[in-house]
Amino acid sequence: MPFVQRIDNGTYLTVTDDDLVQLYAYPAELDRVRIRVNFVSSIDGAVSVDGRSGGLGTDADHAVFTTLRDLADAVLVGASTVSAEDYGGVKVSDRARTARRDRGQAEVPPVVIVSGSASVEPGWSVITDTEVPPVVVVSAAADADRVRALRDAGARVEQLDGDVTGDGVVAVLDRLGLRRVLCEGGPGLFSTLLADDVVDEVCLTTSPVVTAGDAGRIATSDSATPRAMRPAHVLLDDDGTVLVRWVRDRTR
Repeated sequence: MPFVQRIDNGTYLTVTDDDLVQLYAYPAELDRVRIRVNFVSSIDGAVSVDGRSGGLGTDADHAVFTTLRDLADAVLVGASTVSAEDYGGVKVSDRARTARRDRGQAEVPPVVIVSGSASVEPGWSVITDTEVPPVVVVSAAADADRVRALRDAGARVEQLDGDVTGDGVVAVLDRLGLRRVLCEGGPGLFSTLLADDVVDEVCLTTSPVVTAGDAGRIATSDSATPRAMRPAHVLLDDDGTVLVRWVRDRTR
């Protein structure tokens, strides 16, 4: 794999698949939910090409994407992203299954879909093409017929006491024992999590392209929510892809 890792003294080290696992490992002992957000964007900040993030993907981004999923207890995502990207259930290699068992994790992480209005269709691939049932987090006001249809289709529906908030989502994840959480968007869900200050890490891939167009940013909301972060590591690929793992700086 053509990754190199940049280190503080300006020298570079080759990064192997095993190194990626170590670089992106969650803390060994977690006493709370830890949310890691993963996005890819263009150099000029576009989060998608023709409505999908796949147009920005590179080999390096795919390798890290797979590693992040392999390490997670759950993949958290908004319903609009599930629809736009045609999500199915998470696919896990035999090697990753063994490693997950050794860490005491389930072999396959569930997809946890956030949709306040339960706007998830029972026929979507995330429900019909998966080894493990998805979890759908909905608001108290979600349509009862939609909730019933999702449960009948095999999804696990978790209904909050009020509106969807970051704290409410975290409470559901914690209750289900899903503490190593990978959030894959979209921008609206990311903004909700940021506003409630429950984001611990942001793994951002900058694809070596500029796109222009009208694509949005990785987080969008009506008001700014500044959160100080620091780079835990920076990875570079031969094609110019830059991958940074940003960690929440709780001292500022």
